[in-house]
Amino acid sequence: MSSTPAITLYRPTGEKELALIRASGLTAFPPRLPEQPIFYPVLTEEYAAQIARDWNARDGHMGYITRFRVRADFLAGYEVHTVGSSKHREYWIPAADLDAFNRALVGPIEVIAAFHPDDSV
Repeated sequence: MSSTPAITLYRPTGEKELALIRASGLTAFPPRLPEQPIFYPVLTEEYAAQIARDWNARDGHMGYITRFRVRADFLAGYEVHTVGSSKHREYWIPAADLDAFNRALVGPIEVIAAFHPDDSV
């Protein structure tokens, strides 16, 4: 087991993004689309659940929460941003840095929750 300090983060995803994560063997997040210049991992499971349930799980689609660990030394180069209330905290990783982010993952990406469209508000 690695002794490198790591931080646990969460990422709410939809079905298409989760399929790409699974295609990587649960080892990487897919490249951002041109209209997505920032990758937003969030700091709490609660915040990820809110997004997965209320945003990803709608219009007949499922929403998911992924959990993963990232080397702390890598994340030290990025600020945590609060968007909305104090519960809504996330990193803003530029799309150009996503390959480096993926290389800083410690262990696999885990799927820890799923939300059905009927769960959304």
